[in-house]
Amino acid sequence: MQTKLSHEFAQTPEGEEAEAILRKCVHCGFCTATCPTYLLLGDERNGPRGRIYLMKQLLEGEEVTASTQQNLDRCLTCRNCESTCPSGVEYGKLVHIGRKLVDERIPRPPTDRIARWLLREGLTSPLLSPAMKMGRMVRPLLPSKLANKLTPSRPAGQRPSRRHARKVLMLEGCVQPAMMPNINAATARVLDAADFQVVSVPLAGCCGAIRLHTGDHEGGLANMRRNIDAWWPAVSSGEVEAIVMNASGCGVTVKDYGDMLRHDSKYAEKAARVSELTRDLSELLPELLPRLCGKVKVCDKPVLAFHPPCTLQHGQKLRGLVEEHLAMLGFSVHHASTESHLCCGSAGTYSILQSEIALQLRDRKLKHLGEKRPDCIVSANIGCIQHLQSGTPTPVKHWIEVLDEVLEPVIQPEEQVFI
Repeated sequence: MQTKLSHEFAQTPEGEEAEAILRKCVHCGFCTATCPTYLLLGDERNGPRGRIYLMKQLLEGEEVTASTQQNLDRCLTCRNCESTCPSGVEYGKLVHIGRKLVDERIPRPPTDRIARWLLREGLTSPLLSPAMKMGRMVRPLLPSKLANKLTPSRPAGQRPSRRHARKVLMLEGCVQPAMMPNINAATARVLDAADFQVVSVPLAGCCGAIRLHTGDHEGGLANMRRNIDAWWPAVSSGEVEAIVMNASGCGVTVKDYGDMLRHDSKYAEKAARVSELTRDLSELLPELLPRLCGKVKVCDKPVLAFHPPCTLQHGQKLRGLVEEHLAMLGFSVHHASTESHLCCGSAGTYSILQSEIALQLRDRKLKHLGEKRPDCIVSANIGCIQHLQSGTPTPVKHWIEVLDEVLEPVIQPEEQVFI
């Protein structure tokens, strides 16, 4: 795509990066066939190619409007278009730049600003956990949009306390400990059974994605720097061999720290190292499984339908690991027979800010996942799990939870280890 940046953006880091991405686009339109919002709305401006043109117009100095902002807001940032694109257009980076530049020029309505502020401050607050408990108590009285987010929580159970020579850091996250605490606990138990010690660092918090999703770019970068500072003693000393992510949305963000902070002279090198060490939990499965095979209970294993989050299959380009290794343990694992590549509509804060589209995508996804009548739907991201559970009576869990359930319990000493 031929471009000519306006004087405002020429020779700026954002302008140069955006121009390099735009020039890769050849207008082919393959991306529209796999864009969830284009499939629902049938509007070119609500597909990747149309949004690319809107961002090109912005960068070339043409007027932007509230309509431009709305069309970019409707993008799920699922990056399915990147998996489809034959030219390697890095659409996710481009839309991040485009949204930031548009928000600097188009003031949002007060109600929108308030909603985004409440999301980024509330979801990352230590008060989220007691607020969730209170919310579940009064759930029948709440508006449906909010009540849908208060799905039942499974008890976390005991965390392991054995010491092991091999250690990994694990990001506890912000929403996950409050909404579904068993995911982190199950992760620690499974890794312990495979002789890995999970090292938790309380000072590490939200990965930064929530602030980025709600337009607080600088706040997102601040979250990243805080996490790097919290992890750095364990990373720099060589105490840990990986930073494990059991939420693929956090994983794709932390893997991007090196790129996001590449212009920060103080943090660029550290951020690159953190990104290099970051592993989605599924990436450990080839090593974990041989250590776990002899510890699996003799039991009837549930039939599973697996929903691969966009942040796993498109963002991190990780496909097939979960299904392959759960099948090796005796589970029957199915994909949706059609549209397994499409987003479920969760997309971080999208399911709240764009609830109408999100619910259509959720119901479409659940229809396909339910074709084999699974005992349980499993996924790899807290947002997808919660969003899907709000629309079905079938249990929706993280795949690590079902793996935890079939392992023989390990006898633990009394003391738990943290740094």
